[in-house]
Amino acid sequence: GQFPYVNGGLFGNNNSGSPRPALGRGAGGEGLSSVPKFTQIARSYLLHIGVLDWTQINPDIFGSMIQAVADDEERGALGMHYTSVPNILKVLNPLFLDELHEQLNEAEKNPRKLLNLRKRLARIRVFDPACGSGNFLVIAYKQMRAIEAEINILRGEADRASEIPLTNFRRIELRHFAVEVARLALIIAEYQCDELYRGKRLALAEFLPLNKENWITHGNALRLDWLKVCPPTGTGVKLVEDDLFQTPLDQIEIDFENKGGETYICGNPPYVGSTWQSLEQKDDLRQIFDSRTREWKSLDYVAGWFMKAADYGTRTSTSTALVSTNSICQGQQVAILWPLVFATSHQIVFAHTSFKWANLASHNAGVTVVIVGISRKIPERRLLMSNGKPGEEQSHLVQYINAYLISGSNVIVEKRRVPLSDLNPIEAGGKPVDGGHLFLNAPEKRSLIDRFPNATDFMMQVYGAEEYTNGKVRYCIWIKDESRVKAEEIPEIRDRIHRVAEMRSKSTKAATRRASAIPHQFDEVVQTGCEQIVLIPTLTSESRPYIPAGLLPAKSIITNLAFAIFNEAPWHVSLITSRIHFVWIATVCGQLETRYRYSNTLGWNTFPVPSLTDEDKANLTRCAENILLARESHWPATIAELYDPDNMPDDLRAAHDRNDEMLERIYIGRRFKNDTERLETLFKMYTEMTKKN
Repeated sequence: GQFPYVNGGLFGNNNSGSPRPALGRGAGGEGLSSVPKFTQIARSYLLHIGVLDWTQINPDIFGSMIQAVADDEERGALGMHYTSVPNILKVLNPLFLDELHEQLNEAEKNPRKLLNLRKRLARIRVFDPACGSGNFLVIAYKQMRAIEAEINILRGEADRASEIPLTNFRRIELRHFAVEVARLALIIAEYQCDELYRGKRLALAEFLPLNKENWITHGNALRLDWLKVCPPTGTGVKLVEDDLFQTPLDQIEIDFENKGGETYICGNPPYVGSTWQSLEQKDDLRQIFDSRTREWKSLDYVAGWFMKAADYGTRTSTSTALVSTNSICQGQQVAILWPLVFATSHQIVFAHTSFKWANLASHNAGVTVVIVGISRKIPERRLLMSNGKPGEEQSHLVQYINAYLISGSNVIVEKRRVPLSDLNPIEAGGKPVDGGHLFLNAPEKRSLIDRFPNATDFMMQVYGAEEYTNGKVRYCIWIKDESRVKAEEIPEIRDRIHRVAEMRSKSTKAATRRASAIPHQFDEVVQTGCEQIVLIPTLTSESRPYIPAGLLPAKSIITNLAFAIFNEAPWHVSLITSRIHFVWIATVCGQLETRYRYSNTLGWNTFPVPSLTDEDKANLTRCAENILLARESHWPATIAELYDPDNMPDDLRAAHDRNDEMLERIYIGRRFKNDTERLETLFKMYTEMTKKN
């Protein structure tokens, strides 16, 4: 039979019998309706939930529902991260709700101003192009209804019906089931608001029966034309794409009510870093970015939503605020994405710097994110938010917010071949390309020397980031051209050299095949073997407060898994191990997975350092020596153990603190207040120094 009070969507079947709900089906629908078979236990659960009070249901429950239904593989593939109300308001308040509240306060009891605000509310369109279970739009709707109710009370019209139509809350969602849950969530939100502001009798009278209208578009947001989903004028949303296979099938045309208002885009799109994107996701980004930049393959998936929003904003009166992993505001992605966004005349008008994005779902995402608001409507002052002490949030009005979410001019840090400041160059270590045949562990070295004592002349201790940080001991065969004949008198060394030659000769790379002529050496040699060396790990944990660079013993070899300053001046250690350098690297170089990735061209060569006097260098050298001596006093503790933030020795922490104080007084004559002030100073210096170069 037909269900007169149910729209059929969540309960309908398609012809194949699949449980996927059909969209836009009316009561009874075009599809078949079947009654599920209940076990005794399932029946008892159904009866139990039927007597629960569902009137106070939190919208977060719908996000949790989706996570409970979707399997782990689907959640990971789609980058689903569900959201709590406080986090959603971090997006919606600065996007448009704060302005509405200010306008309400300014109107006070002026009937004309209150009426104008009510008309404005009725015309606002809120658009979430990655809506999931619809929490952003549900919260936006409830907040707007609260403002409207206050207006009605102030105008003496408390029982007045709402003029805010659900159909002005537009969405795109990829998954069928989420589409239906999102629509139902908004319908329930409407009922809850009607009951709260107008009473249960009027709420029920307007709530049932549910109709078949669907104003949520099911499809791939990065393939669809947003202007057709949420047009600036007109009403239709019927989408027909050039590619028949990209045309959404489950949709119906719904008119916009109260046309002519502003549009706000919000949401929490899938993140998915470049390494983990599927071929289809890569193709989504290709279609958006291929004509704009050759480097689009390095972008996170969420970058597609920022670019689509910027393009949409060139045709409409729109402001956008999206949640994103902080990687799009760090490292190489900044130089790829943000110049393209800024080219559309959008600027960052508010932002929230990195914080943990938690929610009420059973599988709490807990990722580190930022919130970025962009618009072509530029305010006089821009809101920059950040987390302070636990439970505290700081807000500052600033003149400008750049792509790194720092208060400062719109500057993009770009790679340099030589240092911007008066610093020695940092180089990557040598690249072995040896198949492992030139390397020995400690037991292998001892065994070889026991049999051939003169083999010690052809071995040196080798360091990459792993050996340096975790105290792993390894050696490499190191033979100069003039010593090759003598070295090959040792059978094992000769055998290792021959295996290197064979491995390289079979390579598909011409350069590697040419290197088979020198199998006794690394493919790329950058050392003589007698230099004084400062080693900088290529990767460092995000939990460490400093980059733990240090001096190496004489006759050490660096692989390409570390950076080095050869024949160093010791005061460079002071700079590299300082807090101010750490925050610069964290910001402009970005992360690999969760670790900060060091770069000589992007991090060191761009690092702004004031002119240093001989006295400054001497003071910094003493600070560096104190750090190294403090480490040495805890031998045999490894670098990883010494720089564990929960177990860092007090004397080592104090040595770093003295180093920071000495260096920061050179910068500004006092200690910096926090990392934000450090970065603001560095970006200001970088801007000034690059203008001169």
